[in-house]
Amino acid sequence: MANDALVNVIDDDEGMRGALGSLLRSAGFDVALHDTTHAFREVAAADIPSCLILDIRLKGESGLDFQDWLVAEGRKIPVILITGHGDIPMTVRGMRAGAIDFLPKPFSDEQLLDAVAKGIAKSREYLAMCTATAKLKQDFLRLSPREAEVMSLVVTGLMNKQIAARLELSEITVKIHRGNVMKKMEAQSLADLVRMAEQLGIRDDSIHRFNM
Repeated sequence: MANDALVNVIDDDEGMRGALGSLLRSAGFDVALHDTTHAFREVAAADIPSCLILDIRLKGESGLDFQDWLVAEGRKIPVILITGHGDIPMTVRGMRAGAIDFLPKPFSDEQLLDAVAKGIAKSREYLAMCTATAKLKQDFLRLSPREAEVMSLVVTGLMNKQIAARLELSEITVKIHRGNVMKKMEAQSLADLVRMAEQLGIRDDSIHRFNM
């Protein structure tokens, strides 16, 4: 396991918390142990791949209620639910809220590490997507207002002649703007540009510059 990944644990059982920490460290993970959900709230979101092992039954706020808070706050961290007193309604609620796994105690080391590996992999995918989206936004900001208008029409499938008529420009000027768009956005094809527009949220009625 690479050590550029963080596993958070929220469990109010000191013995279980310590055992989980030892297991995860032995597997090569950085570990942050918390005895309450409040303690986790005080920590800034990690900028490295991470996941959360969350006990459902905690003193005070329940793990499921805390999971709902994570979703409401937009905290995109894969959650692995654990419990010694689980039931089907709990499982269903947790999975519907986005938990990637539900492990009833006692679970094996292998079961936990497999779930953590899945959570870290999902976190890596999300961070990579965020990085790619941030680059797209920066590339889009390099477009002039007119180039942004041309892009918003190109991705609807309009031909250069149609775009020229819509914007009251010459077809040659539209071709120049279109070429600049492809270059600045580093798009290899129209399909590539359409995918980028979808990722940026540019719709067929978006003729104005993307609002960052």
